[in-house]
Amino acid sequence: MAEMKFVAFAGSLRRASYNRGLIRAAVDLAPTGITIDAFDLGDLPLYNQDIEDAGEPVAVVAFKQALARADALLVATPEYNHGVPGVLKNAIDWASRPRVTSPLRDKAVAVMGASPGHESTARAQAQLRDAFVFTGACVMPLPELLVGGCGRSLRPGRQPDGSRSARLTGRAHRFVAGMDCAHRPPTRGGLTGPTELGVKRIDRDAQA
Repeated sequence: MAEMKFVAFAGSLRRASYNRGLIRAAVDLAPTGITIDAFDLGDLPLYNQDIEDAGEPVAVVAFKQALARADALLVATPEYNHGVPGVLKNAIDWASRPRVTSPLRDKAVAVMGASPGHESTARAQAQLRDAFVFTGACVMPLPELLVGGCGRSLRPGRQPDGSRSARLTGRAHRFVAGMDCAHRPPTRGGLTGPTELGVKRIDRDAQA
């Protein structure tokens, strides 16, 4: 499989965010054959169709162009009040418009998240997957990466500890394998993607 280019972004604007730390770790730990470019969502305005109709802001155009050039997306989400942060939902709303030319259509997406709590962003990730599916993106169902209790083992804005670094690296490898499989013709049983690879185990760092 040829080298893949990922665009990665976190649903937090806080400079010392745990999830921005996950993105930086992904950039540093990317396996051979993968290039990961981080994108900051801080310059995106709140979605407003009046603004869209008058001409998309420069930040929105840059965001959409980055998504269009990428082979896949890597998204790290916090969990606020059992849900997806507004900054992340806002980015998806901009990228999904207009639907017929959206750079999210048929785009492979991997989701992960970190939280000081024990639920480790499970609800936010579920909501995020639903939103991406509606846009026509191809969200990888497995493997999952849920980093719980990160206040004890993930310093704000820094890389994860050794065990979580290994999990993050392994997840990237399995995601690429799933991407390769997803591009193959269906087998006799009609299965493609991670199911063919026997990827059944869910990585739940909250249990590590």
